[in-house]
Amino acid sequence: MTPEQFFDGSPAGLALYRALAAAVGALGPAEVRVGKAQISFRRRKGFAYVWRPGQYVTSSVPAVLSFGLPIRLHSPRIKQVVQPAPNVWMHHVELWEPAQVDAEVHSWLEAAYANAG
Repeated sequence: MTPEQFFDGSPAGLALYRALAAAVGALGPAEVRVGKAQISFRRRKGFAYVWRPGQYVTSSVPAVLSFGLPIRLHSPRIKQVVQPAPNVWMHHVELWEPAQVDAEVHSWLEAAYANAG
């Protein structure tokens, strides 16, 4: 599956994926894996994920960015934080438009990218 197929019927979601892919690409090499549930960005391990919440719950949000870090971040933009394992905090950010992939999101991606080593 391609990102275009993953976001079929959601041009806003595809535009957000492309903005995130450009931000990740500016950090360095990363593998992109498109699955049924999400698109993942990987180095030695996955560090950022883009998914469509409408696949799972009633939501008009076109895309959610999830990223993992060994610390919990605090920001009003972060919708939810969960700790699936010791020293792993998953942060979930709802995205509505590509302009939201800004300096703050870039800094989060940079930290997650570095952590995925």
